[in-house]
Amino acid sequence: MFKKTLTLAAAASTLIIAAPALAQEVKIGFLADVTGGIAGFAPGMIDAGNLAIANVNDQGGILDGQTLVSVIADSACDAGAAGPAADRLVNAENVTAIFGGYCSGSTLAGANGSAIPGNVVMISPASTAPAVAELDDNDLVFRDVVPDSIQGVKAAELLLSQGVTEAGVTYVNNDYGSGLAGAFAEAFAAGGGTVLANVAHEDGKADYRPEIGQIEAAGATTLVIYGYENAGGGAILNQAIEAGSFDLFMGGDGMAGDALLASRNGADLEGMILTQAAAAEGPAFDALAAVTEAAGQDVNGTYVTNSYDAVFLLALAIEKNGSAEREGLSAALREIANAPGETILPGEWAKAKELIAAGTDINYEGASGSVEFDEVGDVAGAINYWVIEGGESVDKGLIE
Repeated sequence: MFKKTLTLAAAASTLIIAAPALAQEVKIGFLADVTGGIAGFAPGMIDAGNLAIANVNDQGGILDGQTLVSVIADSACDAGAAGPAADRLVNAENVTAIFGGYCSGSTLAGANGSAIPGNVVMISPASTAPAVAELDDNDLVFRDVVPDSIQGVKAAELLLSQGVTEAGVTYVNNDYGSGLAGAFAEAFAAGGGTVLANVAHEDGKADYRPEIGQIEAAGATTLVIYGYENAGGGAILNQAIEAGSFDLFMGGDGMAGDALLASRNGADLEGMILTQAAAAEGPAFDALAAVTEAAGQDVNGTYVTNSYDAVFLLALAIEKNGSAEREGLSAALREIANAPGETILPGEWAKAKELIAAGTDINYEGASGSVEFDEVGDVAGAINYWVIEGGESVDKGLIE
């Protein structure tokens, strides 16, 4: 009897000690495409998200002084991998919210499979496919990146303004590629241009000469590639350069990034155009630039601003919600992101925490742009373009 009582007492003591330790961590899941088509971008995006977490913890922590932590699950830019990855975050790790996915297919699979059923808010920094906005998501899926419905249109307008009226298009056969190619083709045709060939491609192949040949046979000398530099899009670019049939290349955000030039002869890419969501200018961008510089990170890295903003927004929403529970987080996110309210810039966690505690409305202004979520969880924004000149990617500013 004594032994049993002692055992129970010890167990109770263990519970008393363990419970506060568990309660000290608030988890944000990173549904991150560490491998796959955008593996070259992912490290910088993860670093930016973790920088936001470090800013929170260095300025008093979240809620009542708890520690904000990230839990990474590799969604591999693949819907098949994203499903189990999201399930682990939602149902095993019990995260409060999710930063990600990055690829559109990862976001769609993670949302439909686990996040929406589990009542988990997601913010994607990079999923641009129109299908994300069409999710029946109970106001749980958000993104702070400009959707392809804008990027594709602006890319078409840019080519037409430069006198290019015929183009061939190849796109990765997923939600991202088809959505972006569709938006481009529709706008290009509406502006008087002709898409001579619109050819889907699958990632993971060694030989894309059949797809390239189909576009060549249609007579296109401008090739628009909507794919991933680290996968089929990059291989198509390499083999198209070898073919020597194209005078001009254009790529979307999936083709951008340092790796594009790092692994190729810049002279072969001379004149190539790349489109991507424009970073903000002004106080919010400058504030993040200072934060990233102090941490040894590059604020101009692909989707760095969007990634920092997404995680900082989730932290602010959790603080506003007053607990690490999932219920109510979506409404809290809209409250801290959308006007009106006192402006909060990147890195201003202590200020935000004090204002929230005082019951004052706040309005986070992101380095990626003004974050005002519309009815489907999207943000408005602008598109920048870059041109490869002299072996460097030169920012040409907004596509007007």
